[in-house]
Amino acid sequence: MDEQRVGTGRNVKAVDEVVGLASDLIRIDTTNTGDPDTLVGEREAAEYVAEKLSDVGYDVTCLESGAKGRGNVIVRLPGADPTRGALLIQGHLDVVPAEAADWTVPPFSGEVKDGYLWGRGAVDMKHMVAMSLAIARQFKRDNVLPRRDLIFAYLADEEAAGFHGAGWLVDHRPDLFEGATEAISEVGGFSITVADDVRAYLIETAEKGLMWLRLRVEGTAGHGSMIQRDNPVAKLAAAVTRLDQHRFPQIVHPAVAEFLSGVTELTGMEFPEDDLDAAVGRLGGISRIIGATLRDTANVTMFNAGYKANVVPSLATAAVDARMLPGREEAMLAELQEVLGPEVQMEWDGLPPVETTFDGALVDRMTRALQAEDPAAHVLPYMVSAGTDAKSFSRLGIRSFGFAPLRLPPDLDFSALFHGVDERVPTDALVFGTRVLLRLLADC
Repeated sequence: MDEQRVGTGRNVKAVDEVVGLASDLIRIDTTNTGDPDTLVGEREAAEYVAEKLSDVGYDVTCLESGAKGRGNVIVRLPGADPTRGALLIQGHLDVVPAEAADWTVPPFSGEVKDGYLWGRGAVDMKHMVAMSLAIARQFKRDNVLPRRDLIFAYLADEEAAGFHGAGWLVDHRPDLFEGATEAISEVGGFSITVADDVRAYLIETAEKGLMWLRLRVEGTAGHGSMIQRDNPVAKLAAAVTRLDQHRFPQIVHPAVAEFLSGVTELTGMEFPEDDLDAAVGRLGGISRIIGATLRDTANVTMFNAGYKANVVPSLATAAVDARMLPGREEAMLAELQEVLGPEVQMEWDGLPPVETTFDGALVDRMTRALQAEDPAAHVLPYMVSAGTDAKSFSRLGIRSFGFAPLRLPPDLDFSALFHGVDERVPTDALVFGTRVLLRLLADC
């Protein structure tokens, strides 16, 4: 491959500015609480990205997705062959909340310290936003002609399931993604060390579906000093306790099976189905994600009832984050209803699982780009336990992969940093990932 064409020569621009772009983005507080009245920063971040793209000559589309302040930015770089399907490179600008008192480094400082870029969003997912933005800028400045159209999209609201971001755009502006057949985004491409000096880079090919449940139990209000037989707090507490103790059936999805088989081939580790949880637990930090893809999960996340210590209320509510494996939507819903019982009323917002196969020209080129920068790289598919905006784009028939490449040190518990305290990413991993993406996007 021609080194100058893909921007890996000595006059590289993207790798020189990627850390600065990521730091700038982290300093823009884009906290998404899910409550429209408390949202901050998405529009400011979108304006920052739009300015960086306009500066190098892009025709930028900026729009709000169904609500004030929900900023989105989309640009298209035409490729040499317009008949080939376009590649969508998409990332979200919003982040989950951070409690500053818990952090070693202020979460919206964007500080570079000890070889890391620190701050909320460094991992999820402003590092990928910065990498793709740096590359989009370099390609435009250098008049790079990729093989196919590249669509760069920077989106709102992913941390609240994208209903006011990617979901709205798919419903109202599908023209912006016309011709796109494949996409890359977050929660993949990073390395894990599975044995001494054995690095596997995980490419996400599947993700669980979600149901955000709102549970409700009604009862009879009364004085707290009297005998109460219809206490909604007790009934709902018993129901969510049953749910917390419930264990959904173990199901090994093909993406999980391929991952486990690959680890066995690389390390000799065995994953017997009759002791799979314990075997996966020996994988280290990544076991949090892999373990959660062995079965459906449902975690109680909020509980609300009452207004005074001596009053039994007439209503108790709770929120549950439920995630289901592909093909399990109806079965999981029926299981939830059975476990919770008939007195619990359920409403929910949801998005389906998505999956694709680990094959094709794009997978080959992702592998080639990784191995060009890390000759020791091994590439494995896997399923992510959470969700991404791929769920929305799948409705346009776009085949999505998680590929935000990072070469990580063996002792970094990367999976714990997603939505975690002291979120950070190595600065040299940002440079590595930018180099990998430069190769991929010029060659895809």
